[in-house]
Amino acid sequence: MKAMVFPGQGAQFSGMGKDLHDAHDFAKARFEEAAEVLGFDIADTMFNGSEEDLKQTKVTQPAVFLHSVITAEGLGSDFNPHFVAGHSLGEFSALVAAGGLGFAEGLRLVSERALAMQSACEATPSTMAAILGMEDADVEKVCSNIEGIVVAANYNCPGQLVISGEVPAVELACAQLKEAGARRALLLPVGGAFHSPLMEPARERLATALESANLKAPKCPIVQNVTATPETDPEVIRQNLIAQLTAPVRWTQTMQWLLSEGVNDIVEVGPGKVLQGLFKKVDRSLTTASASLT
Repeated sequence: MKAMVFPGQGAQFSGMGKDLHDAHDFAKARFEEAAEVLGFDIADTMFNGSEEDLKQTKVTQPAVFLHSVITAEGLGSDFNPHFVAGHSLGEFSALVAAGGLGFAEGLRLVSERALAMQSACEATPSTMAAILGMEDADVEKVCSNIEGIVVAANYNCPGQLVISGEVPAVELACAQLKEAGARRALLLPVGGAFHSPLMEPARERLATALESANLKAPKCPIVQNVTATPETDPEVIRQNLIAQLTAPVRWTQTMQWLLSEGVNDIVEVGPGKVLQGLFKKVDRSLTTASASLT
């Protein structure tokens, strides 16, 4: 069985998507449509911008979404998964690729999500940190005893969990987690505390945009971050997309669920190979590949 998975923020790189644009007329048309939706020439930033330019949340999220969705569209009949899933932002790419949401509306929602998250980041000094080599439950326990806001945000794979919250609370948690046996506790170069209660203003703003979005049942189930379970009901999908901003990304649990269903073929659709690496850490025998139009 096959799952097609879609990366999130962090998969971007300078020059991304230029090969798609130059080789395929449909891709060129999508980039032109994206410029109209976003109000700026995102292709120019993706193709010619610096790594720093691409790190801006308002650019990163639409850029990764565009690359992923154009790749999925170009696959045509080869886009034939039993399940789709996406890491954080990637959930929107997965939904559009699976026919649950139109391209332009999906891009508008991603842009609104990015702007809302950027605004929430600026409201409170906050950050994230990767905790390596420790059981999830032990990380959760330390965080629960820290004064201030610090929570588990991304369950990426066994032994790799990202925490998120106010800067002093995250820094204190890192110090205590190292003392408790974490192999590494590494502050991440991010603008704020994604997937934490500090994203509540962004969640409210995204909820307003999503309430009027025309969601349909996707062609195959989407395994969502908030629940790590498959969904096809548009209303359930909508509520999970809203909840995702303040809830953790349960990617470890998503991978485990897919493997329990007999999935043994993983295709990453979009830039980078991060998700393939995470799956290999769960089961080295899996077949993994990057989707390619050539």
